[in-house]
Amino acid sequence: MLRTGILNPAVLSLLARVRHTNTLVIADRGFPFWPQIETIDLSLVDDVPTVAQVLNAILPAISIGRVFAAEEFRTHNRPARIETLQTQLGTIPLQFEPHLEFKRRVPTAIGLIRTGDTTPYANLILESA
Repeated sequence: MLRTGILNPAVLSLLARVRHTNTLVIADRGFPFWPQIETIDLSLVDDVPTVAQVLNAILPAISIGRVFAAEEFRTHNRPARIETLQTQLGTIPLQFEPHLEFKRRVPTAIGLIRTGDTTPYANLILESA
């Protein structure tokens, strides 16, 4: 029985399949469903869990080369929220792009983890190193 780290077997299985330059989406509760992408729905109630909480759990588990986020995240959230994300990522490059461009990356992802996050445009695409 696992005692530390990620305990969800579906999330562990998904992470085990991420290879060099593969991408993984962590999305808010309203993010669209893509039938061709494995989706793990962790949402329970509003803001449980959040994208930031799932990111915190995943960061020690896989090597991330860069992260993509929607440009709209910066315009719809307070500067402190953006700084928190950049601090959370540390030295991992964070690239902002228009939401429509962000969504064009989604179909090539290995999988999508849906959260209960209500933060506007909180979605992230993690690219493995």
